[in-house]
Amino acid sequence: MRPVICLITPSRPAGAGATRELVDRIGAAARAGVHLVQIRQPEWEGRALAALAEQGVAAVRGTRARVLVNDRLDVALASGAHGVHLRGDSMPASRVRVAAPPNFLVGRSVHAAEEAAAVARDGGVDYLIFGTIFATASKPGVATAGTPGLAAVCAAVPVPVLAVGGITPERLGAVAGAGAAGFAAIGLFAEGGLDGLQTIVERAVHAFDTPAGVP
Repeated sequence: MRPVICLITPSRPAGAGATRELVDRIGAAARAGVHLVQIRQPEWEGRALAALAEQGVAAVRGTRARVLVNDRLDVALASGAHGVHLRGDSMPASRVRVAAPPNFLVGRSVHAAEEAAAVARDGGVDYLIFGTIFATASKPGVATAGTPGLAAVCAAVPVPVLAVGGITPERLGAVAGAGAAGFAAIGLFAEGGLDGLQTIVERAVHAFDTPAGVP
């Protein structure tokens, strides 16, 4: 399955309106063909986050999409989410496996090839998200790895690597050519109407079918 497409939820103040908005977008993205939804609301308290995750799981039911909670293993388990995505400074994935049920997905963010290789050796991860690849408004001033950095990470580990940071449809061919299994994005999926999500997924599939630099 390539590309693996991951929607990361955008920042929103906690509240019923934001929950409805995010759940609607999660459901629409799942129906459009997105594979992973990372619920990333670090400013939300546990109860609101769990409610969003529960409703997100319900919204993707009947699709192939899976809902992950960013870093909060307790919320992921309590809400029935399909997995957890760990920050680079979080607990080892091998520890998560001890507490997690079967088929629970575990991902992790990494920022260098050496770090990625160490995480992979420790075990327990199903995939890695690597970035920042391109300049992005969500992380101004952060150094970018570019596609050479992405290629180095992809070559260093045996698990799928998703690119993140400044992802646009025009850049997906280069991301595919660097060897990424897919990509994760916030802004790409957060802007525009829900009807446009299908087009984004279709363009992504086409880009990975014809990666840049490959005849």
